[in-house]
Amino acid sequence: MKVLIIDDDEDSRSIARLSLESLANATVIEASGGQEGFDLAKIDKPDVILLDLLMPNLDGRATFHLLRSNANTATIPIIFLTIKGIFDEFDELKANSTVLVDLIVKPFDPTFLAQQIQRILI
Repeated sequence: MKVLIIDDDEDSRSIARLSLESLANATVIEASGGQEGFDLAKIDKPDVILLDLLMPNLDGRATFHLLRSNANTATIPIIFLTIKGIFDEFDELKANSTVLVDLIVKPFDPTFLAQQIQRILI
């Protein structure tokens, strides 16, 4: 499984990367912001994207719409990472998407992160 983590928080990215690499033998790509994540997604075509909701500049919502508007990234499942839980637009984004959209609440348990992702992707 190839996972792209788009999160401005370096600690969150590191914890997720270490968890996924060691417990799920995943290949992990990291981006510290929305534009960088979008650019990497176009090139690396991950199996799933973990997308932080709250980031400066291009936040998770804007990044989501950018990813969905590009033919190379439109079909990649996206799992939002958020400290807020369900956010106002989540149900609408999920309902209007033909591709998987879900969320994992921060702080996540690194020992179960890979299992959570795999359960969501099934």
